[in-house]
Amino acid sequence: MTDDRADDPYLIISSDTHAGLPTAEYRPYLDPAYREAFDGFLAKQEAMAEARRKFGLENEEFAEEWFGEHEEELRAGWDASRRDRELDADGVVGEVIFPDADAVAAGTQAPFGAGLGMIGSDYDPELALAGARAHNRWLAELCRESPERRRGVIVAPIVGDVAGAVAEIRRAHADGLRGGVMIPSIWGHGQAPYHDACYDPVWATCAELGLPVHTHVGAAPRDELGAHLGLYITEVTWWSARPLWFLIWTGVFERHPDLRFGVTEAGVWWAGNLLWQMDVAFDREHGTRKLASFGEHMRMRPSEYFDRNCFLGMSTPKRRELSHRYEVGVGNLLWGNDFPHPEGTWPHTREWLVHAFSDIPVDETRAMLGLSAAANYGFDVARLRPHAERIGPRPSDLGQDKADTSVWDRARETGRHWLTGPDVPAVVGAARKEGAARKEGAARKEGAARKEGAARKEGTR
Repeated sequence: MTDDRADDPYLIISSDTHAGLPTAEYRPYLDPAYREAFDGFLAKQEAMAEARRKFGLENEEFAEEWFGEHEEELRAGWDASRRDRELDADGVVGEVIFPDADAVAAGTQAPFGAGLGMIGSDYDPELALAGARAHNRWLAELCRESPERRRGVIVAPIVGDVAGAVAEIRRAHADGLRGGVMIPSIWGHGQAPYHDACYDPVWATCAELGLPVHTHVGAAPRDELGAHLGLYITEVTWWSARPLWFLIWTGVFERHPDLRFGVTEAGVWWAGNLLWQMDVAFDREHGTRKLASFGEHMRMRPSEYFDRNCFLGMSTPKRRELSHRYEVGVGNLLWGNDFPHPEGTWPHTREWLVHAFSDIPVDETRAMLGLSAAANYGFDVARLRPHAERIGPRPSDLGQDKADTSVWDRARETGRHWLTGPDVPAVVGAARKEGAARKEGAARKEGAARKEGAARKEGTR
């Protein structure tokens, strides 16, 4: 028997798009008290743009070609009706919207740098929060156009003003933004790292409201890297991903089990090796047995927290990255077209999908292209179906009706090889027993200490 619905169109949701006003046009959305400071910010932005041109950090030939070829379409960065047309052409029915539509000339930055590169040497928590409020106010207006298709990401500069950021998260959520929260990838020198309990109100608020927390690629310590763009390209993914292991190893996901955390547009190539490295360390393989205290804040393996609490917004994934999907977890991977950035797949997404997914099993493709994002961000699938019927590519359009998917059978059966190999059960079993014994011993010591403390208190009465 054949499945008559096997060639139903894909419901495609981009977990990574960008929108933003031309920077000067944010003025009406700013609190009046910050508009004078905004004039200084605009002047500084123009000086920085000139410096990029002077020192050859911007490919002027590419910029001229890009804006010349796509001038009208790039208005979709802030024009809702134009945006819908561009998404339709890409076959995308829903989107998760991050800031900074212009990734070439930085012409749509949120005020005071409250965007993808949020933390810099001149970071001011008060100004960053003012800029974030302005962007969030405007974005809520954009999302009221075709609301079933949009999930706007709340920009929240939590470093330096946790209470102010929590208040803005609640305000923006009440204003209709449902795409989660973007926090700075870097907390900067002298600031508390993200495992610090001072951020617990942020995590608790986001878990309560059902808002995933994100970092997004973009920020890096520019003062250290200077004009060496190779250093930036090499390190920027690491800085974006770094908060993930801070939250896993330090008990944040134990304290906040309903918190969802994602790393967006930082690739997938590193994730399988990271999970392998963390799991074998946690299971006390040879290299970590010498450490006296290890994983004391955790009840599960790192990969188990990753599966329960984390996801990757894998914008424009390469074939090599998709080949790692069984180690990372198919359900943990959310596709994105990075619209309207030139490094993304727009405006040639349909061709990219054929290249990337032509031999990927259809059920896995459906999950990665949209269904996992729908569940993660609360899209109403029933409301998106008519859009998918109208514009969505079908498996046959990707060549999947003729594909031999058996090439993936062994990788799928193996999954995370460090947990499924022939010698794993004995090694892991021994490590688990050792870990359980340590925890039991620690619990006994803690219980004895409590009894002793109680006895001392009783004796002083």
